Amino acid sequence: MTREKLKEYRISIKKTQEEMAEKWGITTSFYKQIECGAKNPSIQKIKEFKKSFPTANTAEIFLT
Repeated sequence: MTREKLKEYRISIKKTQEEMAEKWGITTSFYKQIECGAKNPSIQKIKEFKKSFPTANTAEIFLT
């Protein structure tokens, strides 16, 4: 399953994949795998995402 919502969010805040990964505290490689749907972040990583990007709708991004 692709993470179109994650990509849409990234584009809406005008960040590159590298910038997203750095702010989230994960590798760029792992970020790219999440965005294309090859990997899923753990609950802990989703919580860290929410802390890094408080305006993001994490339920919409990761649960749809």
